[in-house]
Amino acid sequence: MIGIADPLIRPLGLVDYATTLAAMHQFTDGRDEHTPDELWVLQHPRVFTQGQAGKPEHLLMPGDIPVVQTDRGGQVTYHGPGQLVIYPLIDISRRGYGVRSLVSRLEGAMVDTLSALGIQAYADPDAPGVYVDLRGRRRKIGSLGLRVRKGRSLHGLSLNVQMDLEPFSRINPCGYSGLAMTQLADCGSDASLDAVSAVLTQRLQLALR
Repeated sequence: MIGIADPLIRPLGLVDYATTLAAMHQFTDGRDEHTPDELWVLQHPRVFTQGQAGKPEHLLMPGDIPVVQTDRGGQVTYHGPGQLVIYPLIDISRRGYGVRSLVSRLEGAMVDTLSALGIQAYADPDAPGVYVDLRGRRRKIGSLGLRVRKGRSLHGLSLNVQMDLEPFSRINPCGYSGLAMTQLADCGSDASLDAVSAVLTQRLQLALR
């Protein structure tokens, strides 16, 4: 969108989920029509997050990992170290597109990032997120969970880079029983989280215009 600056990039490191959730709400509640958009780039300590539509039966055996109820869309997912999380805090009304377009832009940026790193991936219009075909099976590598309030987005995306995938076996990821998860490291990529972050933030800035 001509005349609107690219989102500012805020690298936050490894940060607590609940604290970050509160900060997202504070930012969104306090912004006005002139507030620049931002991309919060981070990792979370191990946590399950349950979306507004989340059903308890999709939490199979959380064990020692905390479960946090959130106001994003979707079902339960997992965040942990080695997973790249980006929260696009975007005034989509100002940019002139809607929620479906935002989802497509975020998915497209992840697909383009993976392509740049030598991994063929794709989105599925019937199941938001990004997938790869690996060892004869479809596996999810990138997830989305959003809320849009008064034309402004909260929450965002996660891309599995090099992490412990075991906690995904304790849930039905995104509400899908038996959904297989994967990560860049299992797709033959040795790219570091910082390297992936550099590519994805650049692709997001282009996609969100």
